[in-house]
Amino acid sequence: MQSIRNIAIIAHVDHGKTTLVDKIIHESKVLDDRKEVGELILDSNDLERERGITILSKNVSVVHKGVKVNIIDTPGHADFGGEVERVLKMADGVILLVDAFEGPMPQTRFVLGKAIELNLKPIVVVNKVDKENCRPDEVHEQVFDLMFNLDASEDQLGFETLYGSSKHGWMSHDWKEPTNTVQPLLDTIVEVIPEAEYNSGEAQMQITSLDFSSYKGRIAIGKVYRGDIKKGGDYALMKRDGSVKKNRIKELYVFEGLGRSEVDSARSGDLCAMVGLEDFEIGDTLASLDNPEALPRINVDEPTMSMLFTINNSPFFGKEGKFVTSRHLRDRLYKETEKNLALRVEDTDSEDKFNVYGRGVLHLSILIETMRREGYEVQVGKPQVIFKEIDGIKSEPYETLVIDVPEEYSGKAIELVTQRKGELLIMEGKGDIQHLEFEIPSRGLIGLRNKVLTNTAGEAVMTHRFHQYKPFKGEFGVVEKGALVSAETGAALMYALDRLQDRGRFFIDPNEKVYKGQVVGEHTRDNDLEVNVIKGKKHSNVRAAGSDDAAKVAPKIQFSLEEAMEYIRVDEYLEVTPLNIRMRKIS
Repeated sequence: MQSIRNIAIIAHVDHGKTTLVDKIIHESKVLDDRKEVGELILDSNDLERERGITILSKNVSVVHKGVKVNIIDTPGHADFGGEVERVLKMADGVILLVDAFEGPMPQTRFVLGKAIELNLKPIVVVNKVDKENCRPDEVHEQVFDLMFNLDASEDQLGFETLYGSSKHGWMSHDWKEPTNTVQPLLDTIVEVIPEAEYNSGEAQMQITSLDFSSYKGRIAIGKVYRGDIKKGGDYALMKRDGSVKKNRIKELYVFEGLGRSEVDSARSGDLCAMVGLEDFEIGDTLASLDNPEALPRINVDEPTMSMLFTINNSPFFGKEGKFVTSRHLRDRLYKETEKNLALRVEDTDSEDKFNVYGRGVLHLSILIETMRREGYEVQVGKPQVIFKEIDGIKSEPYETLVIDVPEEYSGKAIELVTQRKGELLIMEGKGDIQHLEFEIPSRGLIGLRNKVLTNTAGEAVMTHRFHQYKPFKGEFGVVEKGALVSAETGAALMYALDRLQDRGRFFIDPNEKVYKGQVVGEHTRDNDLEVNVIKGKKHSNVRAAGSDDAAKVAPKIQFSLEEAMEYIRVDEYLEVTPLNIRMRKIS
């Protein structure tokens, strides 16, 4: 029986998880040399490649010295914490990747806390030791302190540490002695990580992930905990509500390289994928028919943010999208909840409006972006935090916010956060960078990133993670600017925009089509103002040389989807179509 190691790679955003998996894949000759291989093999989704982040966890399997190593790449963002939590259930150990300059960051703490709770054995990799100003020894100490603070066991505190550079593809036990291979890491995995045990007895496995194939339908993925799972066998599917359904496995696969290979049976300790199960959810247990036993369900942190989704009913409705009805929208949102554990959808009293609950603005924006690329047209309201009543006191979610910013801008960053009821906890210098840690109500984060980046010349690096619910802190005294609202429908004219420039800044270009009620700019004052951007110049028969060329309009303010979601007010919708993002007043 082949020896198996199941290991998850966890780290903060951008510390090099996916790059390291790439190098392991190359080293293990998983891919055919003849095939062209790009960077970041596992980030297969377009959104992941564009943003440079991992959203969905992936599996890859390599063989090292006759031992099968299943590697699971996980997302670093706390917004996708639902992904991380369920994936760790499949692992027996973790590789904790830490940047040799930045050290442990909020997300490092979040994912490591989850791994320690599950009693997983860690291997620490201090990455990017080839960077200037790196401080590997100091970072190693910080990781030890962090584990100690998270109540790690003796065994976990005795972790192995490797140093290296994922980008240049080497690992070593001493950062001053670079190698040219990642073999030391694979050797350490085989030595340190406990072997996936073979537990004999009645078959038992938990579904922790799912995939979809247009040919085969939904594919269940998980780890076999006990016994063997056989192809063509009948098993009991144990659901959340306690009901038990009989199911037959039509096809069974184990992970091999980047793909899957079909097998007749999968042993306990291995990860497998199966086709043929009906009506399953993530967290369900597959067990023997004779003596079905359910495994404890996967608990995911509760959502902290909600948004209203509704169909697009603007004057430009249906011009770009394929899916525009409430039925389309409903089906798509409920389909998403099947595989996105941290997402909740609720019907409202109106049949074309839905409340969607998620972990943060990024979590919800990825869903909206995916939908618009699929051809959906939606309108969304302003993100709202979820308030709870705890012991009769109105409570709201708080987050730990970390801002790394050049010293000269630190005062401005602190001022902006404290305006939104944030409290400064830690302030320390890392070279010429100031490291600031705050505790801030989640409400205060909405729209903050944009302001901080504007005031720090784009130099600030912000990360945050959910901390806990605490009593409501009162309203913010921040004065918001009003909106410039289009009074007519038609194409915006250069002449009109030029005449209105003293009223505020515009979000549209000349000749761009606008409709009545669309937010076309930001007013210089705090009230809304209706403007006519399609009003042309009255022509006379008197010619004046060169006066028509004198119109100069400042470039429009370009919003990304997240920025636009954070920018809109309570009385506005964001209209998202495959080609455009518009803001409009709720009519």
